[in-house]
Formats: sequence, C-alpha cells, structure tokens
Amino acid sequence: MDGKNIAIEYRWPEGKAGRLPALAADLVRLKPDVIVAADPTTAIAAKRATGEIPIVFAVSFEPVGEGLVASLARPGGNITGLAIFGEEFARKRLELLKEMLPRVARIALLWNPAVPYHPALLQATEEAARQASVTLQSVEASGPHDIDKAFQAALKGRAGAMLALPSPEFGFIRGQMAELSLKYRLPIMTHEPGFAQAGGLVQYGPSVVESWRRAATYVDKILKGAKPADLPVEQPTKFELVVNLNKSPT
Repeated sequence: MDGKNIAIEYRWPEGKAGRLPALAADLVRLKPDVIVAADPTTAIAAKRATGEIPIVFAVSFEPVGEGLVASLARPGGNITGLAIFGEEFARKRLELLKEMLPRVARIALLWNPAVPYHPALLQATEEAARQASVTLQSVEASGPHDIDKAFQAALKGRAGAMLALPSPEFGFIRGQMAELSLKYRLPIMTHEPGFAQAGGLVQYGPSVVESWRRAATYVDKILKGAKPADLPVEQPTKFELVVNLNKSPT
C-alpha cells in the first residue's frame, strides 16, 4: 500500500513530451527500485535516463523497433513490459471503421510527426486503406493548439470520417477531440481509453487497464529480485471495442 510498505513518486508531463527527459532525470536522482513508464515515449525517456534502474513499460507498440528491448523473449538490459503491436491494430481499426461506415470512401488519418512510432503506424494504415479501397488523407496535429485546424483540414479534404493514431498527446485531449467530432459532424475512431465515454464515437484496442495490471506483476517480480532482462515482453490477451450510442456525429 502506498505510504505503508511502498512509496510511489508520480511524474506527469501534462501532454508535453518535451518535459519527459527532465522528469525522467528527476526520478533517477531519487534512486527508486523500479520505474514504471506509461507509454513508449515515456519509456524511451526513462531508458535514456538510466541503464541501471529497472524499468517496466505498461504500453509499447513495437518495443523492438522502438529500441526498448533486444527481443520479446530476451529483452536484455534494464527494461521490459507489455507490447500491443500497434501496426496490427492500426490496420484493424481502419477495417472496423470502414465496416461501421461502409459508405465512407475517404478517411482522414490524424497523426503526430513528433511521435517516434507514428510513421510505422501511418504506413500500416495506408496499406490497410489500399486493401479496403479507401482514400486516406494525412492530417497532422501535435496537441490542443492545432487540433481544430486538423479537423478543418479533414473537412476541406472531404473526409467522411477520421482515424486517430494512439499517442499520449491525443489521449490528453480526447475530450476536446470528441467535442470537435460532434461540432464538425465527423465521426472519429481512436485507441484512447475513455474516448467513447468523453463523447467520441468509438475506441478499439487492447485493454489498457489490463496492461497496467500485468505491468504491476512485473513490478512485483522485480521487487522480489527478478531482472528485467529475464522477463519476456508480454502480448495483450484482452481487447476492448467501445461504441458511444448516446451521441453520434453521423
């Protein structure tokens, strides 16, 4: 229990990835027994900050490609955790969106060029779009300051729906994205937990809650003496499709 037999120090960049290196360095100075990273961007910052303190990432899209681990079976180094294989789910989200909106022929893909794993997810989604005979319109946004312009660009390009790639920045503004979806009557699908509850149309992906529960088991093993290098990266077993039936921009 926090404050009883364990002490937990929290650091949150408030959706600003540029703050992560300083926050990671701050945690390392505290010399904790283990660092838990919420997502790939956070995990990369933590790994750059220390090669000694064990690190557990709760979510990673391509841990080998992101440079977090040497392999899934043998992570190596001081880091391990959960992988959700973003390219596979990027393709699946487009397929589901097309199934839900069969008349839509043009979909805007919302992504952030500053997110390291987005180019690979963009390519995977483009391949899925070609197979589904859907035209994909690339729309860029990095945060709340330009998300409205991204929606306007999608409408100007005559997109009939939007698909947002997963990122901490988009998760932080999921409520704003849901409001803009209704304002511009542009249905949108994301990976972000809580998006449908915030008023968005639909979210799909591995259960983030379950990933955090599994991450806790890694922390427990490490605190009992296990080495991250000896703990294989796990893949998701529980998935969530959440559809908002109360509000619809269609």
